Amino acid sequence: MAQPEVAPYGSWSSPISSDLIVEGVVGLKETALDGDDAYWIESRPGEGGRSVIVHRPPDGHARDVIPQPFNARTRVHEYGGGDFVVDGGTVFFSNFEDQRLYAVRPGGEPEPLTAEIGHRYANMAVDAARDRLVAVREDHTGSGEPVNEIVGIGLSDGAERVLVSGTDFYSSPRVSPDGRSLAWLAWDHPNMPWDGTELWTAGLGEDGVPVGAEVIAGGPDESVFQPEWSPDGTLHFVSDRTGWWNLYRVRGGAVEPLCPMEAEFGLPGWAFGMSTYAFLSPTRIACALIEGGVFRLGALDTETGELAEVETPYSVVSSLHSDAASGGLLFIAGSPTQSSSVVRLDLGTGEREVLRRSGDLKIDPGYLSAPETVEFPTEGGLTAHGFFYPPANKDHAAPGGELPPLLVLSHGGPTAMTLPNLDLEIQHRTSRGFAVLDVNYGGSTGYGREYRQRLDGMWGVVDVDDCANGAEYLAEKGLVDGDRLLIAGGSAGGYTTLCALAFRDTFAAGASHYGVSDAAALAEETHKFESRYLERLIGPYPERADLYRERSPIHHTEGLSCPVIFFQGLEDEVVPP
Repeated sequence: MAQPEVAPYGSWSSPISSDLIVEGVVGLKETALDGDDAYWIESRPGEGGRSVIVHRPPDGHARDVIPQPFNARTRVHEYGGGDFVVDGGTVFFSNFEDQRLYAVRPGGEPEPLTAEIGHRYANMAVDAARDRLVAVREDHTGSGEPVNEIVGIGLSDGAERVLVSGTDFYSSPRVSPDGRSLAWLAWDHPNMPWDGTELWTAGLGEDGVPVGAEVIAGGPDESVFQPEWSPDGTLHFVSDRTGWWNLYRVRGGAVEPLCPMEAEFGLPGWAFGMSTYAFLSPTRIACALIEGGVFRLGALDTETGELAEVETPYSVVSSLHSDAASGGLLFIAGSPTQSSSVVRLDLGTGEREVLRRSGDLKIDPGYLSAPETVEFPTEGGLTAHGFFYPPANKDHAAPGGELPPLLVLSHGGPTAMTLPNLDLEIQHRTSRGFAVLDVNYGGSTGYGREYRQRLDGMWGVVDVDDCANGAEYLAEKGLVDGDRLLIAGGSAGGYTTLCALAFRDTFAAGASHYGVSDAAALAEETHKFESRYLERLIGPYPERADLYRERSPIHHTEGLSCPVIFFQGLEDEVVPP
């Protein structure tokens, strides 16, 4: 075996190139099961990022459901999600170009279901008893803020009827198995869905109009996520009423916890259609939960409360769906050494089949850095979290006594989280001799509501403190070179990056990818979904315009004493240039 070449950290050659990162890798999102038929969406860089619905029947021959130029992607809330639904072999989807709903029947071509009149649709559910879809509609025909409603859409004529209105936002309309009830989530400004939502239910008469609507759970200080009806018609949901997103059901008019624990069974509702649990039977649920920033898969007996771990090689699990008849699961999963994949799992036999990989990358494990969970002290005697990736390259070693430079990554959101999955951008750096700290700063998801709320009123402070303290902690431990600390982030993470460079002396250089530099401009110009988000993160605007100016790096450029590179999209609707 050849001896590793001795070369300074940061100068190592690596087979993980920038071309490898951007070529041949498809994005995977949103799975669905229709009996034994599996469906998912692929975002294909080779087709201009077009989102394609793929169908894989039991015979194993996958095919595209929608031809070019159709693109399955809704723009409701700008972030979209809930782009398609399938029932009896017919696929209904939102097309990106015109935001109309289309139907694709078995063997057929896409046919428009709705008119092209400035409406957007998401999060569809099939109401078979009334031959219609129930969906969230976002109306952009007016001159002011778009109007969000829940509507019924006839499958035979595309006729639309407003079912629920009057609240700023809606998501997750779900029709009960017997067709007699409708459940949905609703919330108003200035809340975001992870701050406070309400779970509503109503009866459905023969005409399909909701009657007797009532709030079942939630409120301004309780986030409810993913309401679902079990096969026997029992309403289930996820709530963080105890400080952790746990599972509940409604039985006999009472809300019952199913498996109380300090773990997250839910996610922040940045997009529609997210699913962290699915029914295997009326009393058995497959669920993806987060503990210590890492996902695991479990099977919950709702009668006994017993949660059995399902062994898999994955550290990230999303878009979980099931077929209650067969007990089969379909989900998207990945790990530090495996790219994201669409996976079918039979819980009865344990048989696991990968239906699609995001890329057929064959990288020698000797070039991959394994993430290490780190906890480090931060302001106020608190603890923050992250994943540390040391340099790794089987062909190289550093000179004795040298410590590696460190790149700190600040994720977007800011109410999001970084995960220990295979990230080629991170591996691109670690295989060249850089260490990476991927920070889940205060405000991140995965560590409970209290941790998530650390950022309330403190955006640009807590996140910056945690990124700086994480870097300094690793330097003090002798793991990285304290004179070569770098920081980078995108969107909200770009804001954290710029704040760290303007208000701290910790970092020697930085990179802002479509980052926020002017908090006031963001408050004035961003889209409806996030238009009041900053009230919780910073304060009311314009009443606290002074605080917005104080927290905006663009007004403190004198503090930038190191190199920084900027990347910005001119058509960005979320972070205006």
